[in-house]
Amino acid sequence: MDTIALRLTPQQDLKAELDHLVRKQTIEAACILTCVGSLTKAVLRLANQSQASIYKGQFEIVSLTGVMSRHGSHYHIAIADETGQTIGGHLLEGCLIYTTAEIVIGVLPNLSFRREYDAVTGYNELAIYPSEN
Repeated sequence: MDTIALRLTPQQDLKAELDHLVRKQTIEAACILTCVGSLTKAVLRLANQSQASIYKGQFEIVSLTGVMSRHGSHYHIAIADETGQTIGGHLLEGCLIYTTAEIVIGVLPNLSFRREYDAVTGYNELAIYPSEN
């Protein structure tokens, strides 16, 4: 596994920056290893919901997980407010960094991740292939 470390700064869009990174570096397969940081705006799709929920305030990122590829990525995030109440869901574009996001990504050079339609779930799901390198 190779690694990439990056730091996002105030007002950058968390998902947009991650997706830009995998496209720019033509990453076939990677995963989020760790992320610490904060948001002023969170846009999440909660479990079994079709519409986005938007939260504004100051939130700590307590977890960010995901599989990443230039062919499509899938992220989940958990955030905590000033009382420690935590909410999580699918990370959508529009999540804006408050102070920082310090992220380490593991790149998996022997794999290629794709998103393919799954008739059972009705969604584009992870398909794993050996790397063509």
